[in-house]
Amino acid sequence: MYPKTVVFVYGTLKRGLRNHCFLEGAAYLGRGRTCGRFALHPGPGYPFASRTLRLYPIQGEVYEVDFPILEKLDRLEEHPREYRRELLAVELERGGVVQAWTYLHPGPFLGTLDRGEWNG
Repeated sequence: MYPKTVVFVYGTLKRGLRNHCFLEGAAYLGRGRTCGRFALHPGPGYPFASRTLRLYPIQGEVYEVDFPILEKLDRLEEHPREYRRELLAVELERGGVVQAWTYLHPGPFLGTLDRGEWNG
């Protein structure tokens, strides 16, 4: 048995989107949003979250995962070469705050989304 940790996803890993299969076996904890403010940048079919601008909390989903799933996510996100996995405070929609890993890009990028949620 592997220890569990929490991840926050905001792009193609969300339910119903193309990379959600990487979270197979993870426990869905609900919707959430970052306590801090970030920017979401449009990418070619997926968003980039960064600290380059502090525009809004990012909306997404929270999961409890084991180490093998976290390793798969690291490979998908090319951590640490492309994205950087960082521990952030995330407010759960049902109440409470958790510390969750998420993937941020160092940026900078041209353009930002108008709000902190990407729906594919």
